[in-house]
Amino acid sequence: MTEPVGRRREVMVVLPGLMLAMVLAMLDNMIVGTAMPRIVGELGGLTHLSWVVTAYVLGTTVSTPIWGKIGDLYGRKNIFVTSIVIFMIGSVLCGMAGSDLLGGPDGGMGELIAFRAIQGLGAGGLMVNVMAIIGDLVPPRERGQYQGIMAGVMSLAMIAGPLVGGFITDHLDWRWAFYVNLPVGAIALVLIVARLHLPVLHNKVRIDWAGAILLSVSITAMVLITTWGGNQYTWGSWQILGLAALAVVTLAVFVAVERKALEPIMPLQLFRNRNFTLISAIGFLLGFAMFGAINFLPLFQQMVQGATATNSGLLLLPMMGASMVVSLFVGKAITATGKYKIYPVIGGVGMAAGMWLLSTMDVATPAWETGVYIAVLGLGMGFLMQTTMLIAQNSVEQKDLGVASSASTFFRSIGGSFGVSLFGAVFNNHFLSELTARFGAQAADRMAKSGGRMDPGAVAQMPAGMRTGVLESLATSISGVFWWAIVFAVVVPVLAAFVKEIPLRGGAAMGSAAEKEVSPAAG
Repeated sequence: MTEPVGRRREVMVVLPGLMLAMVLAMLDNMIVGTAMPRIVGELGGLTHLSWVVTAYVLGTTVSTPIWGKIGDLYGRKNIFVTSIVIFMIGSVLCGMAGSDLLGGPDGGMGELIAFRAIQGLGAGGLMVNVMAIIGDLVPPRERGQYQGIMAGVMSLAMIAGPLVGGFITDHLDWRWAFYVNLPVGAIALVLIVARLHLPVLHNKVRIDWAGAILLSVSITAMVLITTWGGNQYTWGSWQILGLAALAVVTLAVFVAVERKALEPIMPLQLFRNRNFTLISAIGFLLGFAMFGAINFLPLFQQMVQGATATNSGLLLLPMMGASMVVSLFVGKAITATGKYKIYPVIGGVGMAAGMWLLSTMDVATPAWETGVYIAVLGLGMGFLMQTTMLIAQNSVEQKDLGVASSASTFFRSIGGSFGVSLFGAVFNNHFLSELTARFGAQAADRMAKSGGRMDPGAVAQMPAGMRTGVLESLATSISGVFWWAIVFAVVVPVLAAFVKEIPLRGGAAMGSAAEKEVSPAAG
């Protein structure tokens, strides 16, 4: 299918700015993940490690539907610029966490967690607006090749992120893991302001703030349950039961509010569409298994395998390289054939296989073997990441493009938030149990408390017997996290098999296929 020259030129003019904004979000996640062992070593709080990620993902999750809906109502350019600015402000604050300017390292981990939430609020508008702007400019049938390019850029960012993070951690202050976002964000802002020309809408419809607040409260309560349950509080405690009640009540009220809202944050009628519902579920499971488990790879590589921060970044290259190559192939294949159903099925199988291989790792697993395992995981990711967004966008009318884009990102983010929280609790409980079995309850308790500042250097200075026990405990605990990830990953190809292959809309047919599919009679 031939793409009009004028449209292609219009897209290529704005594409560099969009790609830089996407790189901004991807680089941050990968750089910070690589630097986390050093950050924990300085600020303390190994048991709170997952919260640094959870706060960011939670901020992203609760803000994503709002960014998408506001863009649909009032136009995307100014909304996009605002999200970049908030992200940069959050980056500056994260870099200052625990500094003398804010009172020193005592309480620094708490500051970092709070500032990561602010950074996440801005990040929620980055990915969803990039996807929605591409959707505004390009019809679905022609969108595959651009999303293939975007997936390639994302993979390059994911490759560069660990390398940059490793270099910063090994040779500079870890705070530059956040400050590095500023020049990238500044260039993206200039390009977006100068080159992106979209209409500014002036709809008089009010934003569904009630729905946004209720959804945010419900999500936060659910994440707190997965984070604290069985860890900080017992599952039957009043804190956990109270949070469960709050989550259920606010979710029920949210559904009632959305049914009556003129412009709901999450239009419930979209879930009458089978593809939209299936892809939302797949996105949730993808985020749950992938982000929840991958968060522990740098910890395994640096703590157990003894890699430097830079080398742990290099060890992630097989995953990113495999994902990039497959994403580019899939994007071109979808544009050429219009077929897409088989790709999420293959991707789900590949992701489950990669998680299973990673679950077999122990202290004796060499780095090259880990590289093979994560390459398999990368192959699965390459088939899934952009295809799920394309299917979600093709399932709705053009007027709901921002909602579809934000919903796809939302369910992936909330899955990641739950995954990081749950797997963090699994890791902490398993690690304490392993230490107790090896060193006794009292010694394990002391070690776990002092382990708040455990880093590769501290482990290397332990007596040989203690070091071996700690490394074996870490390896077993991280392996257990990947076992849990398999449970969620295997459901992805099963759900993907039920996706209905609706023809991708072309330039002249924008909206027609989706309008039929989201009608009340649609299956």
